Amino acid sequence: MNLSVLDLSPVSGLGAQAQAIRDTVEVARAAERLGYSRFWVSEHHNIAGLGSAAPEILIAALTQATSTIRLGSGGVMLVNYSPLKVAETFMELEALAPGRIDLGLGRALGTDPRTGSALRTAGSEAFPQYFALLCAWLLDASGTEPMGDGHPLRDIKANPSGPSHPDVFLLCTSADSAAFAGRCGVGMVFAEFIARADADAAVAAYRAAFEPSVFRDKPWAGAALTALAADTAEEARRLDGPRRALSLSTQFGDRRRFSDLDAAEAYLAEHKGSPALAAIEARSLYGEAAFVREKLTDKFATTGADELFVMASGPTLDTRIRSLELIKG
Repeated sequence: MNLSVLDLSPVSGLGAQAQAIRDTVEVARAAERLGYSRFWVSEHHNIAGLGSAAPEILIAALTQATSTIRLGSGGVMLVNYSPLKVAETFMELEALAPGRIDLGLGRALGTDPRTGSALRTAGSEAFPQYFALLCAWLLDASGTEPMGDGHPLRDIKANPSGPSHPDVFLLCTSADSAAFAGRCGVGMVFAEFIARADADAAVAAYRAAFEPSVFRDKPWAGAALTALAADTAEEARRLDGPRRALSLSTQFGDRRRFSDLDAAEAYLAEHKGSPALAAIEARSLYGEAAFVREKLTDKFATTGADELFVMASGPTLDTRIRSLELIKG
């Protein structure tokens, strides 16, 4: 199986968000040692349980902490920023780690609307225009496809220039957005853990819509999901409790931070039998290593994805790394 890692920099227990960032660096080192293909980090704002708001800074640190694994954003919420600035930032990352940088882009805000206003976001409706500008600057800066004389911004350059540009991916949660990625001729990753749906329809829509581009001549589709492996099924279920409890509380409009396993277990027991919890359980993947690997193998077969991103799940740094060790086998 071609496996990669998505890490959201979750806060462990009563720890600080700052420690969550440092933990992500350690998870990246482990992922490289274990032979995972890529390590992507996220952008979230004003969420107490997640630490990373600036994936570009974290990726820069990871270029110095790793040497072979591909590094990327899962993703940069493009409408929160100037496309020129994003192009410059990722060309600089490409200069630090040539051939190892992935630019995964999302059209959402990565936060609630009020926080988005504080970020001065342009809103998701601006995404197609921002995406076109970003791609034009990346291709121009790398010398792959210089802006023509007719382009109104041809005299504005994204620095640093270089012989290569990051690989570009769109992060999707629907078949429609996946088809858009296909028409753009870039890679596509479907976020199952956000969409609460299987990736197969989106992957099929992406492949059907794919048009070769300067970025890639063949389609490439990934799927991202949460998985946790432990030494026993019972241990895996208990360790996955805080994640399931957080998902449930979020659905109830009461996003909580579960700092210990007992608190998570109590919350889940309180809502035992609820349809919302049943739906979360149905989409949860945890258990012994052999069971989790079998389910991931099935996922490859049913989705038709080229690669799976496993979200590094677990309530502590040690359990997250142990899970990745067991999943890789």
